[in-house]
Amino acid sequence: MDAGVVIPLWIKLAYTLFVLVTVAVYAVRYPLGNFLWFSDIALLAMVPALWFESSLLASMMAVAILLPEALWNVSFFGQILTGRRLTGLTDYMFDPAKPLYLRALSLFHVFLPPLLVWMIAQLGYATEGWIAQTVLAWIVLPLSYWLTTPEENVNWVYGFGARPQQRMPPLAYLLLLMIGFPALIYLPTHFLLQALFG
Repeated sequence: MDAGVVIPLWIKLAYTLFVLVTVAVYAVRYPLGNFLWFSDIALLAMVPALWFESSLLASMMAVAILLPEALWNVSFFGQILTGRRLTGLTDYMFDPAKPLYLRALSLFHVFLPPLLVWMIAQLGYATEGWIAQTVLAWIVLPLSYWLTTPEENVNWVYGFGARPQQRMPPLAYLLLLMIGFPALIYLPTHFLLQALFG
């Protein structure tokens, strides 16, 4: 951490308050396994990252979610602008059966990526972040498989799409996913962040 950098107190307080409210609501409205989503882990991990001004934590979370969140935002704003469903990632945001306040809390997907990039610009990019995030993923993905249901499909551990995949044995697919996240998401993001902020 750069000793000359201080994250403004108002950002720390506002973000922490938002997370406390979100966790309280999600704990009532969703199964606890919902917190295993990498985006939810990033939401939570950013609290200590902000307070301790941790480049490592910010870098880990950026490596984990910048690419998936970019897809989430393209899907969300694309459907708002065109009225067409681009992916299934944001279907719940347009589901009138879900209360508006619950969907509004999910707008953290919009502001979390810029906050992460801003933090890394301030604190620097920790190049070991992608390795640490890979280790975390290798813990979270099996937990997502064992502790959640195919209907929840947390972190896509049962397949991409609404139904579980049938093309290979479930554990073989999980192993492939554990290789795919680091190789196809974390490593490219690592190289990009390293080039921009390393």
